[in-house]
Amino acid sequence: MLRAYPALPLTRLDVDAGFCAPEQSLRPRVSIDDPAVDVMTDLARVSAVLARSTDSIDDAHHRMKQRGVRLLLVVNVERRVMGLITATDILGERPMRHLSATGGRHEDIRVADVMTARADLEAIAMEVVRTSKVGHVVSTLSHTGRQHALAIEAEGRIRGIFSATQIARQLGINVQSINPLELARTFSEIEATLAH
Repeated sequence: MLRAYPALPLTRLDVDAGFCAPEQSLRPRVSIDDPAVDVMTDLARVSAVLARSTDSIDDAHHRMKQRGVRLLLVVNVERRVMGLITATDILGERPMRHLSATGGRHEDIRVADVMTARADLEAIAMEVVRTSKVGHVVSTLSHTGRQHALAIEAEGRIRGIFSATQIARQLGINVQSINPLELARTFSEIEATLAH
């Protein structure tokens, strides 16, 4: 039976061989009135970047830099979301507060020590996202004072991630000159400018 299928030719991998990964191409430039999905990282098209609660925050930060993201979903061994950790969580006050409360050394701090737990997370329903504009997302981030927002499907799975940095970049704001902690205020200024 296999005689009808000759073996395929094989080649050796190059020393610098990489691998393919799903890719989502976001629109390079958007306006405040464009659909919100144009600025959402769609996890149906792009693999989420993950961390375990037992990872060190240094390892998590390294993974962020390596993958060019500022948010990692924290998952357990069954790949269920336990929370999330952002660059602000790692580089902000949380590690120092943890050390003040528990003692120890910086390299001992784990993702679980500074992450935002699932019980404290809020998300936008995809059915709302699909009918919303970029401006709605900007207002939401500004209102909450957060750098990120999650989008969830009806069954509760996280479908997408909105990033203030990514949205600012797509709106044409020079994000290099903006401190990430000030992006929410910047979005408030955008809203005020558009109102006039």
